[in-house]
Formats: sequence, structure tokens, C-alpha cells
Amino acid sequence: MQINKYIDHTVLKATTTTADIVKLCNEAKQHDFYAVCVNGSYVNLAKENLLGTDVSIAAVIGFPLGAMSKEAKVFEAEKCIADGANEIDMVINIGFMKDGRYDEVEEEIREIKEAIGDNVLKVIFENCYLTKEEIKTASQLAVNAGADFVKTSTGFGTGGATIEDVEIMKSVVEGKAEIKAAGGVRDVETAEKYIAMGVTRLGTSSGVSLVTTGKSKEGEY
Repeated sequence: MQINKYIDHTVLKATTTTADIVKLCNEAKQHDFYAVCVNGSYVNLAKENLLGTDVSIAAVIGFPLGAMSKEAKVFEAEKCIADGANEIDMVINIGFMKDGRYDEVEEEIREIKEAIGDNVLKVIFENCYLTKEEIKTASQLAVNAGADFVKTSTGFGTGGATIEDVEIMKSVVEGKAEIKAAGGVRDVETAEKYIAMGVTRLGTSSGVSLVTTGKSKEGEY
């Protein structure tokens, strides 16, 4: 199994520097990862460093809280695509989800998908803050809105991906959307479990450790 082709190699910390992004891109090229995942301000830099490769560029939107206005998220997504991203990882409005404002959650996803067209949209739920029923509902809303992926976590919440949550998401999307597991994927055994379940993308800042030693550094996303 080529785990490297499932990995979105990620650097999203507040302290991220230019050197960190250059290093991220070099590692993605060296290990042939599927994508890099960066904050919007670094999309241009990632594009420069990945020219001539098939490594995709994912940009996070409304990250990590999801509480920005819909209009701000749409603008941010459009700007990232214009700068060179071809995938968008957006955080839903978690508070709206908890309030039962499902129409607004769905419409936000739909408008961002429409804004980015054929580019890939991954929808981050931040499952650690949702009930199991809310995870089911969020999965259905994402499918209804035309999302390409549902995603477990930002890596900045109180918990990351779990087998149980991925099972719930899978039962709802039923092939209508792909699944990305992020947060807590720290060894090859765990990564392979998710892949065996049907997960097609893994978000991690420890991709190099996973493909070289089989285990990430403690505490990394």
C-alpha cells in the first residue's frame, strides 16, 4: 500500500514561516505526497515551490473555528483558488450546527462549492464538538450541498479522527462523497485502518515520519 498517495502534508500552525512552507513542499516532492495543505497566505509560495509537479495545493478556509461569515469564507476560497490552490478545506459554522441552523450550514457549503467550481471541496466538521447525530446530519448536509469530501477534524480541536466517527460519516455519504481523516493519525497501523475503511485522504503534519519510520512524533497533527 502506498500510504504517501493518501497524505495531505500539512503545516497550519500560527508560527508557520516561509522556511516551513518551502520545507513542506520539498518533502511533498521527495515523498510524492498527494497534496500539501496550507493557510491561504502561503498558497502563492506553495505554488512557486511545486511548479512542474503533480502535488496538489489545498488551502484551509474559515480555519480553525468556522465562525466567520459566509461571505468572508466565499471570498477567501475564491482568493485561494486564484492564487493557485486546487483544493479547499473549509470549516463549517460549528455554532450554527449546534443551534440546528442546518439550512444555513448547507447553503454555506453550497455557495463555496459553487464559487470554486470543479476544484475539490473538503468540508471539516470538527467532530469532537458534535454529537453522533450531528455528525450524521452534517454528513448529509455536505452531500446535499455537493461537497467532494467530508473531513473529521481541523487538528486544533479537543480531538481528532476516530474509527467510530469515520464509520458514521461513511454510513451517510455512501460513496456520494469521499472521506478525509485528520488529527491523530500517528502510525501506519492507524493509517491503514482508515484506508481499509474507505478513507481516501489523510491529513497529517507527520507524513514524512509515517512513510519513513512508520510513526509520527508525539503530539503532531
